[in-house]
Amino acid sequence: MSWLIIALASSAFMGMVSISDKVVIHKYCNTPLTLLLLIGITQTTVGTVSLIFSGIPDEATLATSGSAIGSGILSGLAAFLSQRVLYRQEVSRTIPITQSAPIFTALLALLILGESISIIQWAGIIVAVLGCASISMSVDNENHRGVVMHNSFYVLMLSAFLFGASTVIGKVALESLPILYTHGLRTITLGLLMLSFSIRRAPYNDVKSLVSARSPAFLLVAVNDFVTAQAGLIMMLWALSIGPASLVGAVAGTRALFTVLYSIGISKIFIGALGEDISTGSVMVKLLSTLLIVRGITALAL
Repeated sequence: MSWLIIALASSAFMGMVSISDKVVIHKYCNTPLTLLLLIGITQTTVGTVSLIFSGIPDEATLATSGSAIGSGILSGLAAFLSQRVLYRQEVSRTIPITQSAPIFTALLALLILGESISIIQWAGIIVAVLGCASISMSVDNENHRGVVMHNSFYVLMLSAFLFGASTVIGKVALESLPILYTHGLRTITLGLLMLSFSIRRAPYNDVKSLVSARSPAFLLVAVNDFVTAQAGLIMMLWALSIGPASLVGAVAGTRALFTVLYSIGISKIFIGALGEDISTGSVMVKLLSTLLIVRGITALAL
């Protein structure tokens, strides 16, 4: 299954994207919208260049192009929500929850694309949800409330739903459209959406100060958004174009495991680089919860 290897490679790249985003946020950004402004600029640029190179294919119609644009809107909204949470939370707790998106991909693919879900896949959905819940749980000793769920869990699950919906709508577009044209429409839509959210005085001044200081943040963002993210996104579209949406989405969810492994490794080597809690107990909870998520979404591919 060539789509399986392509989807796994995409997940590995997108895990790197999450880590780089967190480094920029943790070390260089003073507002939660600063990185979103930079992403909006880079993604609008990439989308424009992609459309210039691809042109408008003969098979493009208002409906199919609308599907690609809709996929970009959903992806942009999902990214906006997850990035806002990532500004204040650990990357190893944020990204695994958003990578429960295959749960929603499978359910929406059932309703929209007519793909079937087996008993094993339903079990996988349940296991993945349990993993998402466990990574957001903490013990509130101060108020004697016992085990509580972090408020961001619900925002991140909404983000996961939007990511899942974006995957399914993207699959609809790819049934008729070339990959590069679809990528261009999705990316420019995402970029414009990010700009609409983030063109504010505070993030604008923050970016200006980074420019004045010749901050390394720009190199990180440039490599991340122009190279790493584009490689991951194009490979995901490639996998979607040749494989079923529910299964490709399930494999893509392994981004959660890549992100946690990267974050633990980097935090152990470069102390404080990500602002991660690297105590033994915290690392074990993250690993076990992420493995639950990955085990659940892997079952969706059976």
